Amino acid sequence: MKCLLFFCLLAVSVAAAELPVVKISRTAEPMQTGKFEPTWESLKQYETPAWFRDAKFGIWAHWGPQCQPEHGDWYARFMYMEKVPSWAPHDYEFHRQKYGPQSQFGFKDVINTWKAENWNPEALIALYKRAGAQYFFALGNHHDNFDLWDSKYQPWNAAHIGPKQDLIARWAKAARAQGLRFGVSLHAAHAWTWYESAQGADATGEFAGVPYDGKLTKSDGKGKWWEGLDPQDLYAQNHPRSAHPEDPAAIHGQWNWDNGASLPDQAYCDKFYNRTLDLINRYQPDLIYFDDTALPLWPVSDAGLRIAAHFYNRNMQEHGGKLEAVLFGKILDEEQRKAMAWDIERGQSNRIEPQPWQTDTCIGEWHYQRGLFEKHGYKSTKTVIQTLVDVVSKNGNLLLNIPVRGDGTIDDDELKVVEGIATWMEVNRECIFGTRPWKICGEGPALENAAPLTAQGFNEGKGAPLTAADIRFTVKGNTLYAIALGQPTLPLHLKSLGTTAALLDKSITSIRLLGSEETVTWSQSSEALEILLPAKPAGDIAVVFAIALK
Repeated sequence: MKCLLFFCLLAVSVAAAELPVVKISRTAEPMQTGKFEPTWESLKQYETPAWFRDAKFGIWAHWGPQCQPEHGDWYARFMYMEKVPSWAPHDYEFHRQKYGPQSQFGFKDVINTWKAENWNPEALIALYKRAGAQYFFALGNHHDNFDLWDSKYQPWNAAHIGPKQDLIARWAKAARAQGLRFGVSLHAAHAWTWYESAQGADATGEFAGVPYDGKLTKSDGKGKWWEGLDPQDLYAQNHPRSAHPEDPAAIHGQWNWDNGASLPDQAYCDKFYNRTLDLINRYQPDLIYFDDTALPLWPVSDAGLRIAAHFYNRNMQEHGGKLEAVLFGKILDEEQRKAMAWDIERGQSNRIEPQPWQTDTCIGEWHYQRGLFEKHGYKSTKTVIQTLVDVVSKNGNLLLNIPVRGDGTIDDDELKVVEGIATWMEVNRECIFGTRPWKICGEGPALENAAPLTAQGFNEGKGAPLTAADIRFTVKGNTLYAIALGQPTLPLHLKSLGTTAALLDKSITSIRLLGSEETVTWSQSSEALEILLPAKPAGDIAVVFAIALK
């Protein structure tokens, strides 16, 4: 629920979709010139680097001040809302009980309580590398507009408030020390509308009508812990609230011109652009994920196009003219997917995509929620591995969020999932890393009953459950991997590998079961390749047969 269908209503303004409203000022942070210009046509020169296609699996720490209450997603928005939809967390009453009335203790004050006192990024990333992660993502900022680095352009940042550490610098150093590529996700383009709930006030009770802190200014801080800081640098609410805040689009924080939302102004767009270039120039991330449709603040401004061109050009300069960068966007059309990598949130494609892509998902909530395992349960190791295999078979990568508690640690149930992934990887990693999709992604009932993919994703868990009857294929050199998504109890009957199917253009020389020393017995007919199961099972998560081709 990082951003539900954000920017989906861009079509209401054809003019806006064709022309940026705001032209970004580049005085403070000049755009790096080079091969790429800030146009879609120029950005379509992009080619996904081979390292990303080989990497397949990344882990994400979606960790910021909204994890401090340990009450799940979108806390900084929903804590100000007395009434929310049935699907939304009830943060309003939780906040009153834990911290006091919102008009007396707002989200800026929650930030001040966040100390990250037990955070050990080196230990966490070492664990994630052991689990097979080839790249690591840190949260750079969320819709709460709080930068997690020593930001030149956002005074509300982790180096000066809360943990009083440059979190991005430490994450980057720890990741690179383990040989992992480093990525940053940026979500703060949404704060303008997303924080509008902080403009409200209690409807009833002792503090009825007393404004929340969303409209406070620097002058209000005299004698307070935040004296000298301007809350508007955080909340960005020096504009009218949407005309119809009860509209579902407004609840989700969308730019919806039909519900009376005002467009971000020049200063807001310039600040986002400057913050992002500062981050790129200082930490040189290999990957950037924008929680936006296409590009941040597009088509509201040309910020996103300029950020993309700068990121690519700067990366080429750092790598001797070779482009090693990966930039992600959501809800991309076929042409935009040539300019950057398509990210599908909590969902999977139903086909082998022509361009490399990524699924981003989480074992629980995006922001840490205390007691989640007892209430609903984290995704199991089996579910994570099944998802990874399915995504890789379709030319994709998996980015998996492991929620971090406010103090900087993960809980024992999360650790158990990660350790389970590591155990499976010890035996089966060769069928994942460095592979490519085969001629078809697989066979089995789940492919025949796949859930439809929405514009943004969100088809996760909505199709037929994956079982040992579902097979996925990957290939590396002359080895074809047939991966059963469970522990088969009957011989495998692979119709796609029968001679009649005519998909195999090379003969089979041998078959081995990863993790087993037993000889695998098999036969190939016109109807199918039949593989007899060894006496000793190879596990119940995903069983891998390596088929050697002549």
